Amino acid sequence: MLSHQPHPDDIELSEIAVGRDLLLLITGGVRHIGAASTAYMDGETARVMTSAVPHHKEHTISEAIALEVAAALNRTVTVVMGIHYDNLSKEGIAEVVRIVGDKVSQYLLRQG
Repeated sequence: MLSHQPHPDDIELSEIAVGRDLLLLITGGVRHIGAASTAYMDGETARVMTSAVPHHKEHTISEAIALEVAAALNRTVTVVMGIHYDNLSKEGIAEVVRIVGDKVSQYLLRQG
């Protein structure tokens, strides 16, 4: 489904285990790679490194997600994110952030 407004069914979170590490792919709308954030545990502190494609804003979400998931699961996590909707309003951006946050929360609950 491709639309001009975000919808929970259109934004997807998928996972790939990479040995002990984890790759999360979060996409929606016009799917692409806008940012990649890798978080890892440094003792008891989660740290993150991010690479972002110029003119993309996904890193503003991917960093926090990578840190949250790495700390919750005590493993290295890379979040690759690409979500694009044309002419999205501030409210639409807030809706994307909310939907992604809900999907990450649901994912972590399933990890128990």
